[in-house]
Amino acid sequence: MLIAAAAASLLLFWYFHLLTLGQMTQLSGGLTMPDMMVGGYDTGYVQRLHEEMDDAARGQLSYLHRTAGTLFPLIFAFAWLLLVQLNAGRRWLRWVLWSPVILFVVVDLWENVAIDTALAQASADPGAVALAATLTVLRWVLLALSLVAGAVAVFLPPHLRGVDRAGKPGGERVS
Repeated sequence: MLIAAAAASLLLFWYFHLLTLGQMTQLSGGLTMPDMMVGGYDTGYVQRLHEEMDDAARGQLSYLHRTAGTLFPLIFAFAWLLLVQLNAGRRWLRWVLWSPVILFVVVDLWENVAIDTALAQASADPGAVALAATLTVLRWVLLALSLVAGAVAVFLPPHLRGVDRAGKPGGERVS
Protein backbone atom coordinates (compact mmCIF):
# COMPACT_ATOMS: atom_id res chain seq x y z
CA MET A 1 0.00 0.00 0.00
CA LEU A 2 2.84 2.39 0.85
CA ILE A 3 4.55 1.85 -2.49
CA ALA A 4 1.29 2.37 -4.39
CA ALA A 5 0.51 5.57 -2.46
CA ALA A 6 4.04 6.92 -2.97
CA ALA A 7 3.91 6.08 -6.68
CA ALA A 8 0.50 7.74 -7.03
CA SER A 9 1.71 10.90 -5.29
CA LEU A 10 4.81 11.03 -7.49
CA LEU A 11 2.66 10.60 -10.59
CA LEU A 12 0.27 13.34 -9.43
CA PHE A 13 3.20 15.66 -8.66
CA TRP A 14 4.46 15.15 -12.20
CA TYR A 15 0.99 15.55 -13.74
CA PHE A 16 -0.03 18.65 -11.79
CA HIS A 17 3.23 20.57 -11.43
CA LEU A 18 5.28 19.58 -14.43
CA LEU A 19 2.70 18.74 -17.09
CA THR A 20 -0.52 20.71 -16.62
CA LEU A 21 0.79 23.82 -14.88
CA GLY A 22 3.60 23.87 -17.43
CA GLN A 23 1.06 23.72 -20.25
CA MET A 24 -0.92 26.56 -18.68
CA THR A 25 1.86 28.89 -19.84
CA GLN A 26 0.38 28.49 -23.33
CA LEU A 27 -2.77 30.17 -22.03
CA SER A 28 -0.93 32.92 -20.17
CA GLY A 29 1.39 34.40 -22.75
CA GLY A 30 4.32 32.36 -21.44
CA LEU A 31 3.94 33.49 -17.81
CA THR A 32 4.55 30.87 -15.13
CA MET A 33 1.61 29.86 -12.97
CA PRO A 34 1.88 31.22 -9.41
CA ASP A 35 1.85 27.70 -7.94
CA MET A 36 5.27 27.06 -9.49
CA MET A 37 6.95 30.23 -8.20
CA VAL A 38 8.88 28.89 -5.20
CA GLY A 39 10.10 32.37 -4.25
CA GLY A 40 6.66 33.97 -4.43
CA TYR A 41 5.34 36.77 -6.62
CA ASP A 42 4.03 40.30 -6.35
CA THR A 43 0.91 42.24 -7.24
CA GLY A 44 2.35 43.36 -10.57
CA TYR A 45 2.96 39.77 -11.65
CA VAL A 46 -0.58 38.70 -10.74
CA GLN A 47 -1.98 41.73 -12.60
CA ARG A 48 0.05 40.82 -15.73
CA LEU A 49 -1.09 37.21 -15.43
CA HIS A 50 -4.73 38.28 -15.07
CA GLU A 51 -4.43 40.44 -18.20
CA GLU A 52 -2.81 37.62 -20.22
CA MET A 53 -5.38 34.99 -19.21
CA ASP A 54 -8.96 35.20 -20.36
CA ASP A 55 -11.89 33.92 -18.29
CA ALA A 56 -11.63 30.46 -19.87
CA ALA A 57 -7.92 30.17 -18.98
CA ARG A 58 -8.55 31.30 -15.40
CA GLY A 59 -11.38 28.78 -15.24
CA GLN A 60 -9.02 26.06 -16.47
CA LEU A 61 -6.51 26.91 -13.73
CA SER A 62 -9.28 26.88 -11.13
CA TYR A 63 -10.41 23.47 -12.43
CA LEU A 64 -6.84 22.15 -12.12
CA HIS A 65 -6.74 23.40 -8.53
CA ARG A 66 -10.02 21.61 -7.74
CA THR A 67 -8.91 18.32 -9.31
CA ALA A 68 -5.20 17.45 -9.45
CA GLY A 69 -4.35 20.34 -7.14
CA THR A 70 -6.55 18.76 -4.48
CA LEU A 71 -5.67 15.12 -5.14
CA PHE A 72 -1.90 15.61 -5.01
CA PRO A 73 -1.61 16.98 -1.46
CA LEU A 74 -4.15 14.49 -0.11
CA ILE A 75 -2.53 11.42 -1.65
CA PHE A 76 0.96 12.69 -0.82
CA ALA A 77 -0.12 13.17 2.80
CA PHE A 78 -1.64 9.69 2.94
CA ALA A 79 1.59 8.17 1.65
CA TRP A 80 3.82 10.16 4.00
CA LEU A 81 1.63 9.64 7.06
CA LEU A 82 1.71 5.92 6.35
CA LEU A 83 5.48 5.99 5.83
CA VAL A 84 6.00 7.65 9.20
CA GLN A 85 3.48 5.37 10.92
CA LEU A 86 5.29 2.27 9.67
CA ASN A 87 8.77 3.50 10.57
CA ALA A 88 8.49 5.55 13.74
CA GLY A 89 7.51 3.68 16.89
CA ARG A 90 7.67 6.56 19.31
CA ARG A 91 4.41 8.44 19.53
CA TRP A 92 6.00 11.87 20.01
CA LEU A 93 8.33 11.27 17.05
CA ARG A 94 5.43 10.33 14.79
CA TRP A 95 3.64 13.57 15.64
CA VAL A 96 6.77 15.63 15.04
CA LEU A 97 7.26 13.96 11.65
CA TRP A 98 3.57 14.18 10.75
CA SER A 99 3.34 17.91 11.51
CA PRO A 100 4.90 19.29 8.29
CA VAL A 101 2.83 16.88 6.19
CA ILE A 102 -0.45 17.88 7.81
CA LEU A 103 0.44 21.57 7.58
CA PHE A 104 1.42 21.08 3.92
CA VAL A 105 -2.04 19.77 3.06
CA VAL A 106 -3.80 22.66 4.78
CA VAL A 107 -1.53 25.30 3.23
CA ASP A 108 -1.62 23.76 -0.25
CA LEU A 109 -5.41 23.57 -0.37
CA TRP A 110 -5.69 27.11 1.02
CA GLU A 111 -3.12 28.32 -1.53
CA ASN A 112 -5.22 26.97 -4.42
CA VAL A 113 -8.22 29.00 -3.27
CA ALA A 114 -6.06 32.09 -2.60
CA ILE A 115 -4.52 32.00 -6.09
CA ASP A 116 -7.92 31.61 -7.75
CA THR A 117 -9.28 34.50 -5.67
CA ALA A 118 -6.34 36.77 -6.47
CA LEU A 119 -6.56 36.03 -10.21
CA ALA A 120 -10.33 36.47 -10.36
CA GLN A 121 -10.14 40.18 -9.47
CA ALA A 122 -9.86 42.62 -12.38
CA SER A 123 -7.42 44.73 -10.36
CA ALA A 124 -4.97 42.74 -8.25
CA ASP A 125 -5.64 43.27 -4.54
CA PRO A 126 -2.30 43.58 -2.67
CA GLY A 127 -3.69 41.77 0.39
CA ALA A 128 -5.03 38.83 -1.61
CA VAL A 129 -1.79 38.58 -3.60
CA ALA A 130 0.35 38.76 -0.44
CA LEU A 131 -1.69 35.95 1.12
CA ALA A 132 -1.44 33.77 -2.00
CA ALA A 133 2.30 34.43 -2.41
CA THR A 134 3.00 33.69 1.26
CA LEU A 135 1.04 30.46 1.05
CA THR A 136 2.91 29.48 -2.12
CA VAL A 137 6.32 29.93 -0.47
CA LEU A 138 5.15 28.23 2.71
CA ARG A 139 3.75 25.33 0.71
CA TRP A 140 7.08 24.64 -0.98
CA VAL A 141 8.92 24.89 2.34
CA LEU A 142 6.47 22.47 3.96
CA LEU A 143 6.76 20.07 1.03
CA ALA A 144 10.54 20.03 1.48
CA LEU A 145 10.18 19.57 5.25
CA SER A 146 7.74 16.73 4.63
CA LEU A 147 10.27 14.99 2.40
CA VAL A 148 12.90 15.43 5.09
CA ALA A 149 10.49 14.03 7.69
CA GLY A 150 9.95 10.95 5.55
CA ALA A 151 13.69 10.47 5.18
CA VAL A 152 14.17 10.85 8.94
CA ALA A 153 11.45 8.25 9.57
CA VAL A 154 13.25 5.78 7.34
CA PHE A 155 16.93 6.53 7.98
CA LEU A 156 17.03 7.51 11.65
CA PRO A 157 18.78 4.75 13.62
CA PRO A 158 16.27 2.16 14.85
CA HIS A 159 16.90 2.78 18.55
CA LEU A 160 16.02 6.48 18.07
CA ARG A 161 12.92 5.68 16.01
CA GLY A 162 11.64 3.31 18.71
CA VAL A 163 11.74 0.14 16.63
CA ASP A 164 13.07 -3.24 17.68
CA ARG A 165 15.88 -5.14 15.97
CA ALA A 166 13.41 -6.74 13.55
CA GLY A 167 12.43 -3.26 12.36
CA LYS A 168 8.96 -3.38 13.91
CA PRO A 169 7.69 -0.35 15.80
CA GLY A 170 7.78 -0.83 19.53
CA GLY A 171 8.61 1.13 22.64
CA GLU A 172 6.06 3.87 23.37
CA ARG A 173 3.65 2.75 20.65
CA VAL A 174 0.03 3.53 21.41
CA SER A 175 -2.51 2.46 18.81
